[in-house]
Amino acid sequence: MASLDLQEQEQLDNLKAFWAKWGTLINGVLVLALGAFAAWNLWQWHQRTQGAKASTVYDGVEAAIESKDSAKAARLWAQMQIDFPRATYTAQAALLVAQAQAGAGQLSEATKTLEWASQEGQPQELQELAALRLAGVELEAKRYAQAEAALALVKSPAYAALVADRRGDLAQLQGQADKAVGHYKTAFTTMDAQQPYRNLIEAKLTALGVDTSTLVAVEVK
Repeated sequence: MASLDLQEQEQLDNLKAFWAKWGTLINGVLVLALGAFAAWNLWQWHQRTQGAKASTVYDGVEAAIESKDSAKAARLWAQMQIDFPRATYTAQAALLVAQAQAGAGQLSEATKTLEWASQEGQPQELQELAALRLAGVELEAKRYAQAEAALALVKSPAYAALVADRRGDLAQLQGQADKAVGHYKTAFTTMDAQQPYRNLIEAKLTALGVDTSTLVAVEVK
């Protein structure tokens, strides 16, 4: 090996001194960074794998509901709660199962299903949709305080018109016609005119003596 000149020797000594002082810290940071990167990749892989598995079970829930086997659908969904509690498909399955339960008059079961989805379902948009549907089930069961509590969970502007419509139903069921009109007007003026459901709100207002042609649409931001 060729001998080092004084400048090269000095550089080498400086490098050795630097590593003696900072080497342990640098290596530790690298280990943490690489560990975090590996953990992220593992989490991403886990999410994809869980999503694929949840999708398969969700298909089973759909098939069971289509064949009118609501008991099987409920069992599959219950298993999804255990195996894939954070998967989007689990929240979607809850909405399907609750709809089938409500359609069969099983309001208590539908309530429990939607309560889970409104609190634990992912993502947030599905939580709020579950809360909106939960309010409908509570109204059908004449549990008015619980219906209002469910509506209070819905914060997204995208659901504002539907929340107002539900509050109109709630007021009307309690004999508060003036209050119901106010809510229905809000629902009618904030809902997209192209939405077919707006026609139903118009019918509710007409039944309460309101001329909807005098109402001005309001843009919701």
